[in-house]
Amino acid sequence: MITSRDVARLAGVSQPTVSRALRGDQRVSEATRERVQRAADALNYVPSETGRSLSTRMTKRIGVVVTDLTNPFYPHLIGPLHDELEQHGYRMMLFTERSETAVASQRLLDRSIDGVVLATATVGSRLPDDLQRRELPFVFLNREAGGQPADAAVVDNELGGRLVARQLAELGHHDIAHIGGPADTTTGRDREMGFRLGLSEAGIGLPEDAVRRGPFDFDTGYRALTELLAGPTRPTAVFCGNDVIAIGAFNAARAHGVRIPDDLALIGFDDIPMAAWEAFDLTTVHYDLAELAQEAARLLVQRIDDPDDEPRRTLFTPELVLRGTHAAR
Repeated sequence: MITSRDVARLAGVSQPTVSRALRGDQRVSEATRERVQRAADALNYVPSETGRSLSTRMTKRIGVVVTDLTNPFYPHLIGPLHDELEQHGYRMMLFTERSETAVASQRLLDRSIDGVVLATATVGSRLPDDLQRRELPFVFLNREAGGQPADAAVVDNELGGRLVARQLAELGHHDIAHIGGPADTTTGRDREMGFRLGLSEAGIGLPEDAVRRGPFDFDTGYRALTELLAGPTRPTAVFCGNDVIAIGAFNAARAHGVRIPDDLALIGFDDIPMAAWEAFDLTTVHYDLAELAQEAARLLVQRIDDPDDEPRRTLFTPELVLRGTHAAR
């Protein structure tokens, strides 16, 4: 079996230098790294992850918790997240259990990973506290859990909701409804809060019977809009908590003969690639999904390198993308 000592002899360096060069240690010169890599390639040598973990006490693995991978939103985060972590020398492990509790108790806290990305945290979740007690670095991506400060890469969801409210008010809408996400998520809570505040500033109310909440999925949008259309006061505009909900509502409108945007203005949130499809041409709230994921990866790597640093929270500013599903009343 080829070992790192064989690579060292062929490259003309010490065995520790081989180890440092192959894990990208900045103390090794570029010329030496290239010489070591050429020797490793010539011998078909692949470093042992087990041996590396024992010597560095690091696994170079990052766990990513996503409890709702069926949502089209999350695959657009996973790719950029994977690529950014790879640039820093980490492998990504995806944890897709249905609940954070199951993840925490079974797999995250066994020290098989160096850090965790929490992409589907809920308000009041115990998992962040468990990770902090075990001193396992983590970062919030997209959602937060509340409680004590922690590293996070998130969007200014309240501002996004305000932008939608201002747009609908300027278009002359008054019979407005909201189909939001779960109340136990910061994304669902803060988008609705910003929307309510924005409408209030324009002198428009949002009665509770004009609000529906549910998972961030197609069925929520379809079911909720069907109910709203059957109510005593049909809305002329609906703000949906994310694009997937909006696409569900879009399909419900079509099924009931409601024309968008002539009869109903519809606005989403996130600007996932599907939103720009010609079939939907959805007006929505935009932010850079890829940069959001990459920033979360960078924050986590920094936390692993410097565990005693103060928590950092990167807040992304959203903007409204005007496409074809909004119109004046």
